[in-house]
Formats: sequence, C-alpha cells, structure tokens
Amino acid sequence: MANFDVFNGDADGICALHQLRLAEPRDSVLITGVKRDIDLLKKVRASDGDRITALDISLDKNRDSLQNLLGQGAQITYVDHHFAGDIPHHPALNAIINPSSGVCTSSLVDELLQGQFRIWAVVAAFGDNSPGCATRLAAFLNVSSDDLDLLAELGACLNYNAYGDTVNDLFFHPAELYRCLHAYSNPFDFIKAETVFPILKRGYTADIAMAQAEQPAWTYSGGAVYILPDQPWSRRVSGAFGNYLAQAEPKLAHAVLTQKPDGGYGVSVRAARANPKSADELCYEFESGGGRKSAAGINFLPERDLTRFLDRFETTFRPPQ
Repeated sequence: MANFDVFNGDADGICALHQLRLAEPRDSVLITGVKRDIDLLKKVRASDGDRITALDISLDKNRDSLQNLLGQGAQITYVDHHFAGDIPHHPALNAIINPSSGVCTSSLVDELLQGQFRIWAVVAAFGDNSPGCATRLAAFLNVSSDDLDLLAELGACLNYNAYGDTVNDLFFHPAELYRCLHAYSNPFDFIKAETVFPILKRGYTADIAMAQAEQPAWTYSGGAVYILPDQPWSRRVSGAFGNYLAQAEPKLAHAVLTQKPDGGYGVSVRAARANPKSADELCYEFESGGGRKSAAGINFLPERDLTRFLDRFETTFRPPQ
C-alpha cells in the first residue's frame, strides 16, 4: 500500500499537511507545486488500497481525476475551502469541504485534530490573508502580540514563496519547504533554527517594494487594477501584493495582472475586505479561473479577454447606489 500527500504549495496547503502528519506520521509521496498548480490529482499513480490525502486544492478542478482514483480503489481524504461543486458520494471518500468566508484548509484540519497543533493553523490563516480566522484561532493560545505579529510574518512569507509560473520562480520548491518545516512542531523553533525565514523575508521585502512603486492602470469606484511586468519578482509577489492592497484599502477590490512572456496575463483578484464576496464568481467566468469568495485568480487571461475582464471587474465590485 502506498501513501500520497497532495497539497497546494502555499502556506495553507503546507501547514494543513504539517498538522496532519504531526498527528499521524506517514511516509508518503509528496505531490505539490506552485500555488496556481491545483490540478494535482492527475499526477497520482495509485492502485487498489492506496491512501491519498488531498489538501487545499479545488475538488471542482480535480473532479475527473478524483473519480478515476476512486474507481481504482484508492482511499481518499479531501480537505479544502474552495468551491467544490457537487461532491461525489463514495464510501472511499472522506470529504471535509467548507467554502465559507473566514475559513481556510488549515482551520478545517485544526478542527479535525481538535486543536492539537493550532499554532500552525494560525500561521496558515495569516498566510491565506484571513487575519480574522487567524486571530480567532490565536485567542485559544498563549501568544503575545509580538509573537502573533511574527507568526503573521511567517505565514505571509510561506505564502509568498508559492507564487510563480513555475517552481524556477520560487526560492524553495514547496515540497522542500514542507520537509524543512516539518522537522519542527513549534514555528518559533523553525524561525530560529533555519535560514528559510530570513531568505524569504528579504525576498518578500524587495519584491513588495517594487510592486508598491507601481500605479494602478485602471481605477473604478469600487476598486483598482494593476499591471505588473513580465519579471520573476512580479510573478513571485503578485499574490502578496494583492493581499497588501486588500489590507491597505479594505473598502476596495483589487486585481493584479502579471504579464506573461508570450502575451496575456496571470490574474490575482481580492474582494474588498469590508465586503469579501464575488471574487470567485468573477474569475470563474473565465476559462482558467477559480478561487474563493474573498480571493481568486485566473491562471491565464488572453489579451482578447482583457476588456471583458475589466468590464466584469467594474460591474462585480461596483458599490451599491
């Protein structure tokens, strides 16, 4: 019998798996990638009786592969907070899915584990730009305000590492980052002992400074749209910059478009934090779009669809009259 751990390469996916494997250690094949690489179940080569854990990847985007793996006799645990659509009913599928605002995959795992490693769910929630969820979870812990700020910074850096068109854009492959982090049950020990955090912090600081120097290409009553150049730094920082804008201007929605080398754009959308809804609905109108109510994205937006996207962005986030 083989074990497969399939997880999003961002803070939420890594910390969700970390919690589970602290509670239930298991040798497994790790399958992950950049944040936008979510169609991951197709990479699993499973047989009858194999166990698969899928974390923080949309069931809707993995539906065909999920059905195939169930048909091959695999046992699958699926935990996620993205839009799922119809969830298959199968005796070998344990699906824990909640797309509600203020929930992340790591908070669902935390609930499943009854808070055994809650501090890592706090890190994940901060990284997933869900400070309300992080603060709610942290209320159960004896953590000072300074230490809470440090956990928030760690979450942001772990999440920042996941953005890029390929793993070559990243500082660390997400599987490598998970293995390094998994040696520590306490995030403060990880911060002190490893060089990972200062490396990511320096990269984040440099990249976000370049993004902050950019001006919006389009502004509307309900939000603003930025275009970043085709550069590794802009691909790395696109999500973090979207989170920064959402926090800096909580009444506005934002879109960050990053130019692709062969034309078109990668897109990160953040709904207004004061009204966190409809980001997923907007992005699902485009072929490679997906996400959740407060934060979503489009893997590839062709040039021909730019005007339609801008029109739909303005309409979706226009303030009520």
